Amino acid sequence: MRLAVLAFLGGILLVQQLATLPSLWWALLLPPLGFLAWRRPVWLAALFFVAGVAWAAFRAGLILHDELPAELEGRNLAVEGRVADIPQHAEYGFRFVLEVERATLDGVAVGIPRRVLLTSREGQFAPRAGERWRLVVRVNRPHGYQNPGGGDYEGHLFRNRIRARGYVRDDARPLRLDAGAWYAIDRVRQTLGERIGERLADHPLAGVVVALANGDARGIGDAQWRTLRRTGTLHLVAISGLHISLIGGIAFFLARFLWALPGATVLRFPAPAAGAVAALLAATGYAALAGFVIPTQRALIMLAVAMGGILLARRFAPTQLLAAAGLLVLVYDPLAVMAAGFWLSFGAVAVIILAAQGGAAPSAWRKWGYIQWAIALGMLPLMLAMFGQVSLVAPLANLLAVPVFDLLAVPLTLLGALLLGLSLDTLAGYPLHAAAWLLQLLWAALDFLAALDFSLWHQHRPPWWALVCAFVGVAQLLAPRGWPARWVGAVWMLPLFLVRPPPPGPGEIWFTLLDVGQGLAAVVRTQAHTLVYDAGPRFSATFDTGAVVVAPYLRANAVARVDMLLISHGDNDHAGGAASVLEALPVGEVVSNVAGLPGAAHPCAAGRAWRWDGVEFALLSPPTGAAGRRNDDSCVLQVRGPYGTILLPGDIEARAERRLVERHGAALAADILVAPHHGSKTSSTLEFIRAVRPRQVLFPVGYRNRHHHPHGAVSARYAAAGAVLYDSPAHGALEFRLRAAGTEVSAYRREQRRYWFHGSAPPERTSARKP
Repeated sequence: MRLAVLAFLGGILLVQQLATLPSLWWALLLPPLGFLAWRRPVWLAALFFVAGVAWAAFRAGLILHDELPAELEGRNLAVEGRVADIPQHAEYGFRFVLEVERATLDGVAVGIPRRVLLTSREGQFAPRAGERWRLVVRVNRPHGYQNPGGGDYEGHLFRNRIRARGYVRDDARPLRLDAGAWYAIDRVRQTLGERIGERLADHPLAGVVVALANGDARGIGDAQWRTLRRTGTLHLVAISGLHISLIGGIAFFLARFLWALPGATVLRFPAPAAGAVAALLAATGYAALAGFVIPTQRALIMLAVAMGGILLARRFAPTQLLAAAGLLVLVYDPLAVMAAGFWLSFGAVAVIILAAQGGAAPSAWRKWGYIQWAIALGMLPLMLAMFGQVSLVAPLANLLAVPVFDLLAVPLTLLGALLLGLSLDTLAGYPLHAAAWLLQLLWAALDFLAALDFSLWHQHRPPWWALVCAFVGVAQLLAPRGWPARWVGAVWMLPLFLVRPPPPGPGEIWFTLLDVGQGLAAVVRTQAHTLVYDAGPRFSATFDTGAVVVAPYLRANAVARVDMLLISHGDNDHAGGAASVLEALPVGEVVSNVAGLPGAAHPCAAGRAWRWDGVEFALLSPPTGAAGRRNDDSCVLQVRGPYGTILLPGDIEARAERRLVERHGAALAADILVAPHHGSKTSSTLEFIRAVRPRQVLFPVGYRNRHHHPHGAVSARYAAAGAVLYDSPAHGALEFRLRAAGTEVSAYRREQRRYWFHGSAPPERTSARKP
């Protein structure tokens, strides 16, 4: 059975790697495979594998079918629907999911996706979970950044069945139709969080206590998230599988004791069975408060199987419980494999089961320490594969934090929540404040560990074969005592760290235009040097492309140091992510005329030139003394190597283009040109195009951007000049490797295409030799 569940998982994973969904005709193989499996169990794995493929394709196809028609993008739609979750109070307003019941365009009914993600501005209205609203909205199809090392926002929305996103318009006042009877659990969660917040007003850890009560971790501050991330304790702040198991265990032993207390009751119903029923009820209620996220699903199913064994007087092996939980989670939602929580939750339990069979010390504290060390070791490959980072202080941090959270803070928080439910608000304050006080004491230790320079290890994401070797190594190291040569497991894990992405060769230029939407961020790499040109936009105090795009890309390519960060000018879409890049990686030199950048910046002025690894770099503009505030003050960089030339002109417009043509003329010629000012009609003059004579032109633009970049006339001028055109929405991150054999071009969105991606063609790779 365990092998069959792994085969079912394998079938689902195969579908997740495909650019298009497989045909459901494959399901016709299930009856003959079922007959073969009935006759010969060896066919059971093949049966479950095909079942996993068919089930994943069927469920994903239903979601893909719920698509926003292209002609409705950006149009004013009147919609009626219910708020489907606890709205998030963001920096500029609310962010919430609306389950649409009805939509019209100019009074005519239209079909749009059932679930849409909406934002509203501050003061516009305040939605609550379960409420029914009439709104005027503009929505688009989901479209996110696609970059090496970065996250997949489109996949995240797809996994959550969100097939459109947009914002609430001011064309008509939002009208609340009713509070409704739907989403009662979410309304309870939201109300509970608000009441706990009132009792813990102004306490720095109120958001953490709320998260332990209702699973809503959106009230936790950025500094607290940083501490949790660097100490490997993120799993403790929301309702996790460990919390579910704890509450189920408390309910089981308490109910068993109370049921057996009168004596006669056990003659009617066994005390262990009464405890099992109580454990299931308590765990289900607590999981409901968390919104039944994947870790709670896993823990609840495992608990249900174990308690079912008690009711039926049967015992199950831990691996059987884990396999049953995995199968039921995947049947309920095959797209659960797209969530990191699925792998972390099931992976951690698998490691604990493996470690429990190993050589743990007899002392309880030493055994607890061994389990923490085993989890850290066992989860290391997964953490590097998914996040490219791992906390080195996690074993010690969890050794301290898990008892405080699970044995003290969680029970106190739930006691406070229960008292709030009984309207005993004054009494509820005592356990809630006690929980917050204990967490504050713990937080001092976590902050200390997080502040250590070595607390968080970053590196490139390892190749798949290195991960396989690492899992073999983990199994070897955690094998039971007496297993021969357990130390060989450390050798198996070496490729995880030693295999690095290859660097450019001598004289080669590897140029990447990153996908940052309507903005610019590019990386130029030579054999031993890295230059970052602009860092993309900053959208809020907690989100910018320097942190979520540029830094992850550099780490994914094993770049440990940026030799130069060049910020072309002060517009947010170019300079917004600079501070995050400077914080994430050591930077040798900052070149910019923008005031207010962290650290000391050297001015950018025409005439400066340098040489790295056989590649010439030259600043062509602006003239000395430019302030860096206007588009024409952009720092223009030319990169010239033996195998080609690249020109990055920032946001210069017609006036600066004329100045460049007059001064440099034919010397502006470049194989690759990043279109000035994103392809605006105020730039890319005919004279400039004739001087540069680009073979490939890149437009760093956002999907359906409000500026309508690139302008149609500009694209036509470049096409008439014989250039090949690329843009960020269609291609994602673009990488050009200028080598002796020619220029290799790869488009990340096309090469890594998955069936849920929006608007890209099948995988494509070209190689163009220089004439």
